[in-house]
Amino acid sequence: MKGGVTAGERARRASRRAVSTIRGFSLISLRDLLVASGPTIVLVAVACFIAYLVVDPAPPRQVRLATGQENSAYESFGQQYAKELERDDIAVGVQRSLGSQENLERLQRGEADIAFVQSGSTSEEGAAQGELVSLGSLFTEPVWLFLRENVKAKSLTGLRGLRINLGPEGTGVPKLFRQVLAVNGIEPAQLTLGALENTPATVELLAGRIDGLVFSSAPEAPLIQMLLQTPGIRLFNFDQAEAYTRRLPFLTHVVLPRGIVDLGRDIPAQDYHLIAPTATLVAREDLHPALVDLFVKAAGKIHGGAGWFQQQGQFPSPKYTEIPVAPEAAKYYRDGPPLLQRYMSFWLANLFDRLWVVVVALAALVIPLSKIVPPLYVWRVRSRVYRWYGELRAVEQAVEDVPEDQRRFVRDDLVHRLDDIETRVNHISIPLAYADELYRLRSHIDFVRERVRTTLDGGSELTKQGGLAK
Repeated sequence: MKGGVTAGERARRASRRAVSTIRGFSLISLRDLLVASGPTIVLVAVACFIAYLVVDPAPPRQVRLATGQENSAYESFGQQYAKELERDDIAVGVQRSLGSQENLERLQRGEADIAFVQSGSTSEEGAAQGELVSLGSLFTEPVWLFLRENVKAKSLTGLRGLRINLGPEGTGVPKLFRQVLAVNGIEPAQLTLGALENTPATVELLAGRIDGLVFSSAPEAPLIQMLLQTPGIRLFNFDQAEAYTRRLPFLTHVVLPRGIVDLGRDIPAQDYHLIAPTATLVAREDLHPALVDLFVKAAGKIHGGAGWFQQQGQFPSPKYTEIPVAPEAAKYYRDGPPLLQRYMSFWLANLFDRLWVVVVALAALVIPLSKIVPPLYVWRVRSRVYRWYGELRAVEQAVEDVPEDQRRFVRDDLVHRLDDIETRVNHISIPLAYADELYRLRSHIDFVRERVRTTLDGGSELTKQGGLAK
């Protein structure tokens, strides 16, 4: 017909639609695959989640650092640590304190996670009782004995009867200086010892109301810098510094070089021999290992340069500490930063570092469960076909059970039943990889239909040859 569609064109379109439909079939059934692997996926996900949370929890995003007095080197360094760790999204709560002794007490009470502690303030036994570990020594803290210029004492024995401020008991300086006095045969009662904090003690010294004061601090402390350049104030020279280090092993002998404060003005005008404990970074034993690495890394940036009393790279160090060094810190000093942290951000490196636990849990479940999924998938797909064989077997059994006088009445019902089975089978969705099962089923339906017809119409060679059951 003009303007119409010919029968041949309609046939070609129908053929193209059929081909398009065939191309739409898939080799596998994603739905069946997901259902078959669903229990495995859930079990693996649950196991990985539990391993991630329980075996090695993530490091906290906040940590408490106990430092020292106002205007002290500890306080100054504490602020530097806070800035360094802030780059890795770790908030450092800097806690001002009196000093080493109070810091140790805070650590042992759980009021701080990490703190600056002076060598000689504790012992291995005390550290073990308080479950403390060292992250390494950071810098030397010379004992600075500043005297008024009119005090002519050339040795510590000349301090008898003078007013000397040692600072509060929590600083660690009183304990240290009493040990120094003891090796000189001086009783504390022979001096008037003060317990003012550093800043008010400096004011008292400048006002002439005390004769001297003792600090133990890094030279970066603002008060140290000021007093070294203040007219009328002089620094005590420990001429016997080497002997002190032999009597008190936690001390080292350091030299303040001539002109180090101000070369132009030649301050100081001579070399000064000083005795010095070391500042250590002490933490609670339960501090997260990742934070240990982070603090040691920050210590390298802050204290690793050359200074008045140290060479480049001398600090931080696992040496010069009475408290046992944390295993993670010792590994960092020996091998450097963890491999992943050299190329990734802290949190990303920590995530991958913890994933090994998840990988172990994953492998422990996936390997055995992966052997279950393929058979389960095959069973799900083939079960759509195989369940119809029960229907066919029931039809065959009905043929055998029909009495001779009723066969002609039952024949049409059984054939209609088989037609209904075939209609429903034709709507089965099955992957192409298992299409042979479907076609085999359809051929068996035709086989049973033919048997019903021939048997109930009077028999044929098919009944003699047996049915589908054979």
